[in-house]
Amino acid sequence: MKRVSSVALCMVAALAVVVFLGETRTAEAVTCSVTELSPCVAAITSGSAPTGNCCSKLKEQKPCFCQYINNPALKPYINSPNAKKVASACGVSYPKC
Repeated sequence: MKRVSSVALCMVAALAVVVFLGETRTAEAVTCSVTELSPCVAAITSGSAPTGNCCSKLKEQKPCFCQYINNPALKPYINSPNAKKVASACGVSYPKC
């Protein structure tokens, strides 16, 4: 049971990081789902370099970042130093909501 909670927490943390690191764009039709950011969980939780898939998902979900950042459950993870590193490594800027 602890393992499931840890995995869920990591998923939320990774998603929050992604949200914080990008700008909003409403011209693109994107389905906002924080689970789309799951490829970034390892990089956010361990501080390792993000994968290409992680960076792709971050860029894809940019239109959703303000929605994610305004979610109280995700916001604490957005300020994570590792989340900022992942966004920077992927060339994704922080949102201006």
